[in-house]
Parts: sequence; structure tokens; C-alpha cells
Amino acid sequence: MQEIQNQADELRRSVVEVMDKLKIDNVENEIVTLTARSKSPDFWQDNQTAQRDMKKLAAFELRVKPWHKIKQQLDEVNEWLEIGEPNIESDLTQQLESINLELNELKEQLKFNGPHDENDAIVSIFAGAGGTDAQDWSQMLLRMYVRWAEKNDFDVDIIEESTGEEAGLKSVTFEIDGSFAYGRLKGEQGVHRLVRLSPFNSDNLRQTSFAKVDVLPKIDKPEDVLIDDQDLKIDVFRSGGHGGQSVNTTDSAVRVTHLPTGIVIVIQNERSQLQNKETAMTILRSKLAQLQLEQHEIDLKSLKGPNQSAEWGNQIRSYVLHPYKQVKDNRTGFESKDPSDVLDGSLDGFINAYLDKNIS
Repeated sequence: MQEIQNQADELRRSVVEVMDKLKIDNVENEIVTLTARSKSPDFWQDNQTAQRDMKKLAAFELRVKPWHKIKQQLDEVNEWLEIGEPNIESDLTQQLESINLELNELKEQLKFNGPHDENDAIVSIFAGAGGTDAQDWSQMLLRMYVRWAEKNDFDVDIIEESTGEEAGLKSVTFEIDGSFAYGRLKGEQGVHRLVRLSPFNSDNLRQTSFAKVDVLPKIDKPEDVLIDDQDLKIDVFRSGGHGGQSVNTTDSAVRVTHLPTGIVIVIQNERSQLQNKETAMTILRSKLAQLQLEQHEIDLKSLKGPNQSAEWGNQIRSYVLHPYKQVKDNRTGFESKDPSDVLDGSLDGFINAYLDKNIS
């Protein structure tokens, strides 16, 4: 029984160590804060903020639940060890093995060690070289990420999209909400290359298309990235749908320009000017947070705007549908011989390969 006791003690030390690294205590403190806030009489007066807080509360509770479970299991093992019945040694050994397997799965979260890895993600896809094929490729990528999110029980919300004249999307921005969504998807940022027989070419020739994917951590707390109002230029204008449909009769569309970096955010999908402005500011904060990480600058005025064009020649991944079938990540070497499965949302192999290579 002493050997089992030693195993249980070592396992408990490992659990505490991993929980400390993952700052589970901070998450539990956030749960206490959000729970208290939700009980306030005026909590639902700001419906949008209330919904955001309740979504965060549910996500935090989901994150700490397995840790509460594993600690409870260890407590049960200790209770049986105190009883000291020799005929339960086999059962206790099996239970410790089960706990160890659960702990190893939870240790995967240690890969998400970036400052914003636990945040939700804001993803943008832009059609590149390839004309209509590139716009169709952008829509295929959107479907791929939506299917991946569905497989992981994440929520997806389309923020803004611009449709192509013939097919596909010129650009689209969407939000993915889920546990460590940004940490999981940050490696998807870059240029994605598609090689296939073009369905838009009468001769059915092979076509190479490009689309650029941007992934940002969602920063929805103004205090997380403080922006000087003097650094902003805000314009409002009348929004309208594609082809003249759903034309708004009020100046609800918002264009926010961050003067030091030249970053411009345009949002017009909501009918409320206030909602469009809040969404634009969230994306701006997210972009500035990303730039701070990339350029190691604290002062927002020192940041340089993102260089979009320099990245177009450096595809991170190639999806080849003809003359052979393969998806290969150029950074990790990870590949799949089943492009259909990948495009249907099976991205975890690529995501894990990137995280494993870049873990610090």
C-alpha cells in the first residue's frame, strides 16, 4: 500500500504543478467575480455585455471542471488508502492509472503559453492571386474553419464579408469562441495555397490560387489595450448590401482609423452605429495587441502598421488536389494525403504539429 500512497502523492504534486502553470487559481477568481456580477440587479441592463460575461463564465467553469474532478478522484484514493484494505490495491492502481491518463490530456493545455492563447479568435480571410478561383478558395477556407469549430463545439459568428462578383468571397471576418481558440488557431496565420483543376475555366486547366488568413486574439476589454482617443479618426457612413439589397437608411456603418499605425477597420453588418463601433474597436484592439506581440513594443505610438504585401509570397501550407492529393505544412512538414478530410475541418494534426514545434 505504501507504493500506491507514493504514486498518489506524486500524482497530486504533478496536478498542483500543472494547475499553477495554467493559473487555474486566476480562472477560479474570474468565476467568483463574474458570478457575483451576474447576481447584480442591473446586470442585464446592458444585454450585450451581460451575454458576453455569461459566455465567459460558462467557458471558465468548463475549464476548471476537469481539475475539480481529478482532485476529487485523488481525495477518494486517499480515503481508501486510510482504510487500508489490501483487497482494493488492484482497484486503486487502476484508478491512479486512469487519473494519470486524464492528467496527461490536461497537460496539453501547457502548449498554450502565449499571453492571449486563452482568448477567443478573430479570423479574417482575404482572396489573393487567382481571380475567381481565389475568391472560391477563400470561401472553401471559411467552410474549413467553420467545420473545425463545429467539431470542437465552438461558436462561430460572421462579423463582415464581401462577396465575389461571380463566386466565393473577396474577404470575410468571423469570430470563433471556444477554449483556447486563439491559441489553437494562431498557427493558421499566413498564406494558404490551393492547386486544383479550375471549375471556372472552360478548358478545366490546373489553377493555383492564394488566400491570406489573419488570426487575432479577441481583446474585448478596453483596459487590456488602452487607446488614446486622439489617435483615432472615426467616420460614419450609410451601409448597403450587395446589389443594392438591404440598404440601410441611416449612417450606421463605421470606419475607425488608428492614426499612428494606419490600421483601418470598417464594420457595417450591424444596423446600430454603436454596435458597429464597438465591433470595430474590438478588432482594432485585437490588431494592436497582435502587433505588440510581433514588434515587442509597449507604446502603441511606436508600432508600425502591418506589412500585408510582404507575406503573399510565403505560403505556410499547400493544398494540392491535382495532379496528386496532398496537404502539406511548409513550416512543420506535417502532411495529409486526404485533402477532402482536411477541408472538412480535420485540422488538429496541423494545429498540434505547429504547437509542438513552437512550444517554449
